[in-house]
This record gives sequence, C-alpha cells and structure tokens, in this order.
Amino acid sequence: MKPNPHIGPTSSSHKNIPPLDLGRRQFLLQSATGMGVAALSTIFPTKGFAANSDGLPGVPHFAPKAKRVIFLFQSGGPSQMDLFDPKPQMEEYFDQEIPDSVRMGQRITTMTSGQKRFPVAPSMFKFQQHGNSGQWLSELLPHTSTIADKICIVKSMVTQAINHDPAMTFFQTGSQISGRPSIGAWASYGLGKENEDLPAFVAMTSRGKGGVQPLADRLWGSGFLPTTHQGVKFRGSSDPVLYLNDPAGISRDVKREMLSNLGALNGKRLDAVGDPEIATRIAQYELAFRMQASVPALTDLTTESQYILELYGPDVTKPGSYASQCLLARRLIERGVRFVQLFHIGWDQHGNLPKDIRNQCHDTDQPSAALVNDLAARGLLDETLVVWGGEFGRTTYCQGELNRDKYGRDHHPRCFSVWMAGGGVKPGISYGKTDDFSYNIVENPVEVHDLHATMLHLLGIDHKRLTFRVQGRDHRLTDVHGRVVKELLA
Repeated sequence: MKPNPHIGPTSSSHKNIPPLDLGRRQFLLQSATGMGVAALSTIFPTKGFAANSDGLPGVPHFAPKAKRVIFLFQSGGPSQMDLFDPKPQMEEYFDQEIPDSVRMGQRITTMTSGQKRFPVAPSMFKFQQHGNSGQWLSELLPHTSTIADKICIVKSMVTQAINHDPAMTFFQTGSQISGRPSIGAWASYGLGKENEDLPAFVAMTSRGKGGVQPLADRLWGSGFLPTTHQGVKFRGSSDPVLYLNDPAGISRDVKREMLSNLGALNGKRLDAVGDPEIATRIAQYELAFRMQASVPALTDLTTESQYILELYGPDVTKPGSYASQCLLARRLIERGVRFVQLFHIGWDQHGNLPKDIRNQCHDTDQPSAALVNDLAARGLLDETLVVWGGEFGRTTYCQGELNRDKYGRDHHPRCFSVWMAGGGVKPGISYGKTDDFSYNIVENPVEVHDLHATMLHLLGIDHKRLTFRVQGRDHRLTDVHGRVVKELLA
C-alpha cells in the first residue's frame, strides 16, 4: 500500500503531515480513497485491475528464513513446571510456605490474594532428557519428546499481564488494551498474500476439557490496519466457513455476474465517499467467491493417507478438534496462507491440575508433534515457523487445597515456557533459566515484544520498520520495545 500524502507515510518519516487548514471531511475522504484504490487493485483481475498479491514495497526488508507461521496458542496458561521446566528440588519444600525472598511481594491475582498460606506444590510428573540434545520434557508429552531435537524451548518468557483477557490481548497484539492489530494482521499487511483464492491469515479455535476463557474475534483482528488484513475464522464444524455455498439454482456464472455488477455499484460508491470499508467489502465478496472453489477441497481431510491420519491421532477426523486443525494448518500453509493461528482453550487449571493437564496434553501432544514431523517430511519445516505457547504460566504455590496428587495453580506472568520449531530457529536447545521454584527468571529473560520482534525477523521483517500511522504517530507491533533474540536463530 502506498502512503497517502494527506495522512503521512507508513514509516518513521513525518514529512507529509496534513496541513492544519485541511477540512475534516476532505481529509477523511482523501485519505480513505488511497486505501480504497489500493484495495481494489488487488481484486477484479478480469475487470481491468492488475492482480497484485504483494505486501508493502520493500518488505521483506531482508532475506527471510520463514515464509509462513503456524501459531499454536494454548489459551489459559500451561503450567511450565509440569511440562518443560523441572524443579525436583521443590520436593524438599512440599507444603511449606514459599519464601518471601522468592515472592518478593510480587503481584498476585484476587483468586489467591485471600489465601492465608502459599504452600509449595511440587510437580507430581516425572521428567526425562530426550534426543541428542538432552531436552528435559515431562512424561505428559511423550510425542513432543520425539521432536526434542527439532524444537527450541524458551524457558524464560515473561509478560506484563496477570489476567487472561489482557494477557491474551498482549500476546496477540503487543498491547494489553484492545484495538491494536494482531500479529497475523501485521504479517498480512507487510507481506501480502501468496494465494488469491485463500486469505493471508486464518484463525481457528478448539476446546479442551479444562477451564474455559472466552475468545474475542479481536484477538485475530486488524485493529487500525485496513480490515482486509484481519484473520478469517474457520469454524470448528463440517461447514468451516458460513454461507460459502450458493442457494440451489444459482450457478457459478450467475454468481460471477451478480458480484461483478455489485462490485461496480460499490465501486461507484467508493469513488463518491472514499470509505475504505467499502473497498474491504468488495474485496471480501471477491475472496468469498474464490473460496467457494478452493475451501471444499482444502477442508476435505479424507484425501489424506491413512498414515497421515494416524500420525495426527484418533481425533483428527472430528471436525473442530485440535488434531484436525493441526492437519488443516499444514494444508493451509501448503497452499500459501501466510499466517495460521490455532487457539486451544482449556489450560486454566486452578483446581485439579493433574487431571486437567492430562486431558489437555492428550488433546494436543500428538497433533503438535505430528505437525512438526509432517512439515519436516514434506520439506516445509525449514520455511515454516511453528510456535507453541500460552499467555502466561502457573504458580509454584498451590491454589486451594494441596495434596500430593491433587493441586491447582494460579496465573503466573513472571516466567513461563514456549517452544518454537523450523523457520530459521536453532533446534535442540533450551534458552533461559528460572530459579529453583520456577518463579523468577535468573538468566536471559524474553519479553513478549522480544518474541514478536524475533518472529517478524524470521519472516524477513525489521520490527522497527513495519509501521502504520494513525492518530498522529507511527505504530508498530512491538510499540517502542522489543529486541531480536539472536541466540534463538540458526
């Protein structure tokens, strides 16, 4: 998209700020028309418009390691010390008060602030080293253990938010305040589309058996970016995209003629008022028309071999399951979708964590590992970045009643773990270190903005240069923060 001379460029330059005497209506009309024309130029290749799937001029800024991203977001906050960060020395402190020197008066949620005690709850699960790299992984992750040499585990993630909604919003958009573009929208905005028949950004949700937090569409929204860059949600059913099928008696040719006439009318309205949402409406009608031909074949998993179906596990044939969506993610990136995000709900384990985390791992462990192995076997892992993780971790101390085999954990933003694979990530390493209680980071902290900067870097994007001007300043995913964690790069 070319910057409009009346609203300033989408870079850090401020040369073209609109004159103070420009009327509000004129300013809005002129600025919107620039976006509308840019959007229209990407659709209607049969009506005199040049087909153009490119993103911003000059992006990527340098040779990318990854062309696409699959983000396996585990909503609710997986417990790092039960999955990735073993602390066997905590056994000595079972049911003892967590030392003040560890807690240091840090913020806690209202769910445990009223507790009289904060007893240490060691993990009841066993850990072993796996692969040539010797990665430590819980017995809850037998399938992930088989890809130990393919993944990089970051054990020193830290976030700012302590409650789900602001923490998830922060992890997706770089801000705890809603209204900012999601990382997938930024990728779409900067890099554009590879396949005109599918969206650049697709989001899917699945649900486990644990605690449930609501997911808002804004988590894959476009914020202040043009709305053509928002994620298209595929539903977890046999009909993943609503209203994709035409009514009986409507042929493909009739639909094409109708959309062409409708597009012409909308185009006249766009010329008259310059509202960029009209351009988005036209673009979405055209995309939906092309998706009518592409999506049915895309979502037909029966075309996969029996070996692949067994690789992803018994739930793969259930529409909307995490397993089916992992396989669908691979099929999407095979067809050039730029950014695929899965949200799996159910990791909010305040009560009976041992039971609930087993259920979650049963749902997610095999499909996650299968996705990495499937990508590797097809030669796609080197150019696909896979990220697995939630919005924060869980506390060392128990929430509620403590038993050896039954305990709960509260939200913990001070340290948690994620893993990454493919797309230029250094495989088979663990990065960062926490204290003996998995409560504070003692080595190599990685903030959410750092992870975003690193993900964009792997896509060939300088996070400081991917900006969009709105309300008088240039905004970016990482705001005024973020560093590329070069130690994670292959």
